[in-house]
Amino acid sequence: MSDCPEGAAPEPVFAEPWHAQVFALTVHLNEAGRFSWAGWAQRFSATLKRHGLSRELDGGEDYFRAWLETLEMFLAEQGAVPAAEAEAMRRRWEDAYLSTPHGAPVQLRR
Repeated sequence: MSDCPEGAAPEPVFAEPWHAQVFALTVHLNEAGRFSWAGWAQRFSATLKRHGLSRELDGGEDYFRAWLETLEMFLAEQGAVPAAEAEAMRRRWEDAYLSTPHGAPVQLRR
């Protein structure tokens, strides 16, 4: 039985598609044995505290930016993705997003 009124679409769990994607990627890397969930939680908590985000968060933009930062740091420390490479890719995505007309799919240029 659904909590939604008949005919109504359920509320999205994530505010933005990238929130769901970074969450899913983190879960996948944990399940693949790249890091323990306890280790992840400890690192993520440290990131939240470093940014002064100790209050109760609702999974909004600041929460997922901290989530992404933690994931990037974890991957850089493991040597999987150098920090400079992750930053370069982030800039490419930002440039692509900002230059894409509203409603059009965002695509990276080669």
